[in-house]
This record gives sequence, structure tokens and C-alpha cells, in this order.
Amino acid sequence: MDGPARPRSVSLSDFQFGAVTTETIEDALLHLARQNEQAVQAAAGRAGRFRETRIVEFVFLLSEQWCLEKSVSYQAVEILERFMVQQAESICRQATLRPRENEKAGPQNWRALKEQLLNKFLLRLVSCVQLASKLSFHYNIISNITILNFLQALGYQYTKEELVDSELDVLKSLNFQINLSTPLAYVEVLLEVLGYNGCLVPAAQLHATCLTLLDLVYLLHDPIYESLLRASIENSTPSQLQGEKFTSVKEDFMLLAVGIIAASAFIQNPACWSQVVGHLRSITGIALESIAEFSYAILTHSVGANTPARQQSVPPHLAARALRAAASSNT
Repeated sequence: MDGPARPRSVSLSDFQFGAVTTETIEDALLHLARQNEQAVQAAAGRAGRFRETRIVEFVFLLSEQWCLEKSVSYQAVEILERFMVQQAESICRQATLRPRENEKAGPQNWRALKEQLLNKFLLRLVSCVQLASKLSFHYNIISNITILNFLQALGYQYTKEELVDSELDVLKSLNFQINLSTPLAYVEVLLEVLGYNGCLVPAAQLHATCLTLLDLVYLLHDPIYESLLRASIENSTPSQLQGEKFTSVKEDFMLLAVGIIAASAFIQNPACWSQVVGHLRSITGIALESIAEFSYAILTHSVGANTPARQQSVPPHLAARALRAAASSNT
């Protein structure tokens, strides 16, 4: 068969919250918190550049066409993002390390490396989707034949060997570290904790809305985070330095997860919004103002709604991360 077998449709009843022991959930939450802190500290200026709307939309549509789970879509985007950032940084290093005696070769070499990266972008993208499908521990793994037929339909004549080489290139570039935690993992673990803490909105009910909003955040990544940056610095025209310092906020999946859940709670049951946000603050230590600001940004960019009691002051959690280094550089 050329294509994968279509799995049965997934319903809310397939998600069972509250079936795992509290000790396991605590361990999972601590593990994700450590991973998140490391990612925030290691965030560089180029991170997030390849979560561009058209790229994310293409991955989502391709995953839907191949009947992949939602978690695979997010994982594929994160693998592609890290791989492309690594490749861009590698090109920059190669271009600057070229011998200076032949100055004309520099721009030509830069253009050649850039052209090579662009020409293979679609191949790299489908390789990332295929690798993500293999990580999902699901029977629906995308075969080489399926991918080659897809590429051929778009006019690309790749061989099986080139496809395998592309997978290896991605794996080697990322040191085989591709089992990345996605924002969905943070959302689902936090929903488990909320369930144990007596949240008034059922976890399964919140889960469905969280998936929809998480899709929207990925698709509207730039405008949502740009509005957060403007709010955190109280300026409609952030400088380049301020934008670079804000990269750590873009890589903060715990912050994203609490914003997603808070926005979902407001959509499901506005009367319970304050209780849900209070639980999220106690679980993660993220300030109420930051959760409110993020949920406000998500809601206004997705459904045009407002959150209750929005704080007009600068969210300390966001402002501190965005401006700490910028302020020190101006002293």
C-alpha cells in the first residue's frame, strides 16, 4: 500500500485523566520544569525563527493528510525548528571562517550554502515529520514510499537513498536528540495536576479546547508574542535588542501551557477562570498577572474575547525575562 492505514477517529473518551498515580505526575511535572528552565536559559536570538505561519500550516496539513496524531505535528515543528536554526548557524560559521585572501569567494560561498539549504527545505521538512511519526510509538508511521509519492506529486524526484540520508542529516545535526518535549506535554501534565487539585472544569473538557488554542498559537505565533513583547515593555515599537532578549519568553513552554489552559478555562466556564488561574499559579509559581496577560493575548488573537480583570501593569514574569539583560546593557 502506498499510504498509511487510516486510524479510527479520536474522541474525547479516548483521553483518560486521573488514571496515573500522583507520584508519577509529580515526577513528570518536575522533569518538564527542569527541561523548561534549561531551554529558557539556553534560548538564543535565532530560536523560533522557523515557527513561521506558512511552515507550521504546511506541517499541520501534511500531518492531517497522513492521519497523524496532534502530538506528532507539534513534535515535527519543534524538530524542524531546531534543525533549521542549527543549519543557519552552521552556514554563518562557515561563511565567516573562509580564507580572507579571496574576498570574492565569500559572498559566492554564502549564496551557495544558502541556496543549498533552501533547495532541500521541503525534503528536510518531510523528514522531520517522518521522524516525529516514528517517535510517537504509534502504528501509523509514515513509510518512505508515501513520502516519495508525495514529493513526486510536487515535482521532486528524490530516491529512497536520498530520503534516508536526509533523515540521518537531521539526526546527526541534532546529535540524535529529537525526542523533544512539546507544549502539549506541558498542557497535559498540568491538566492532570489540576484534576487532582479539584479543578471545577473537567480535564477532558479543557483538553479539547486546549488542542484548538495550541494550534492557533502555533499558527499565530509571531503576532501573539509580538503583542506580549509590546505589553511587557509598554512600547509599541520594540527595539531589536528587546526582541532578542524576549526569545527566552518564546521558548518558555510552561508559560505557554498555563496561558493555553487559562484561555481554555475562560472559554469553557468564565465563572471558574479565577479558580483555574489560582491553581496554575500554585503549581508553577508563575505570577497571576503573567497568566492573565498570556491568556488575554491568546483570546484576543484567536476569538477576540477578553479575560476578566485584565491587569494593565507590566507582567513581572514577562518583563523580568524580556528586559533584565537589556537594562543591564544600558547601564
